[in-house]
Amino acid sequence: MSHSPSLLAHLRDVLILPFTMTVIVPWLIYNPSKLFLIDNVFIDLAGGIILVVGLSIFAYTVFLFKLLGKGTLAPWQPTQKLIVAGPYRYCRNPMITGVFFILIGEAFLFHSLSIIYWSGLFFVINTVYFVLKEEPDLYKRFGDEYARYKLHVPRWIPRLKPYTHQL
Repeated sequence: MSHSPSLLAHLRDVLILPFTMTVIVPWLIYNPSKLFLIDNVFIDLAGGIILVVGLSIFAYTVFLFKLLGKGTLAPWQPTQKLIVAGPYRYCRNPMITGVFFILIGEAFLFHSLSIIYWSGLFFVINTVYFVLKEEPDLYKRFGDEYARYKLHVPRWIPRLKPYTHQL
């Protein structure tokens, strides 16, 4: 596949994966009797800012998948090219970081302990998935280019200086 998937394919995959994780699951697990933090405008503001940052990172990485990677965020339609641009120059999984920030922002906005727990579980599940499945698959698809990238760019904690890859 040398062309980018359609906008419909991207929308489908966003609705199946991140929308489920950030909207459907939080809606299903939200329990108004188990809240944390007091209802405070500063907590709500912090939650809103974190949510917007997460949405921005997520949207930008989906755009990069379409524009540069010629694939979607879904494992059934992966990128055809290793993306080493934008936030991918600082950490290997900025898309999931964006989703994680969305969840944390929601937890603050709704003062929800259950969404905080879900955020932690989401992070652990993704870490295990990356280590056991995605990273080996990326190495199989992109070989030494991915090995070099993985050596220089951390999985979660961003580098201070952007990675510049040499081909």
